[in-house]
Amino acid sequence: MRLNPAEARGRFRAAAVARLATVNESGAPHLVPVTFAIADDVICWAVDHKPKSRNDLQRVRNIAANPAVSFLVDRYDEDWAALWWVRADGIARVLDTPDAAWITLLANKYRQYRETPPTGPMVLTDVSHWSGWAASATEA
Repeated sequence: MRLNPAEARGRFRAAAVARLATVNESGAPHLVPVTFAIADDVICWAVDHKPKSRNDLQRVRNIAANPAVSFLVDRYDEDWAALWWVRADGIARVLDTPDAAWITLLANKYRQYRETPPTGPMVLTDVSHWSGWAASATEA
């Protein structure tokens, strides 16, 4: 069954991790997991202290070249009646300096951000479209 935008947003908000899809300058897709916070129809993620191969992240460079992004969260279960997914499509913008209100939202969701708040760039996405599907009306 199709999820209405409010149900899709609620399932998305409750997820621990999302997959972020961007496109590089040559049109090749790039998909990475991200931790995030959400307020209304805005999704936030930040470049944090986790070890990375480089500080100049491909996902941030991709957004500078093409700000259209998609996020996906899902639930897989051996009981296929419990399956669902939610996609959020929107336009991203990079903040060079993290915003304190968003850091608070991220820290409320993730203990690691309470211990070490992100200091790198922060990305906000204005969601223009929520879509989703669930095998059943109730979330297992």
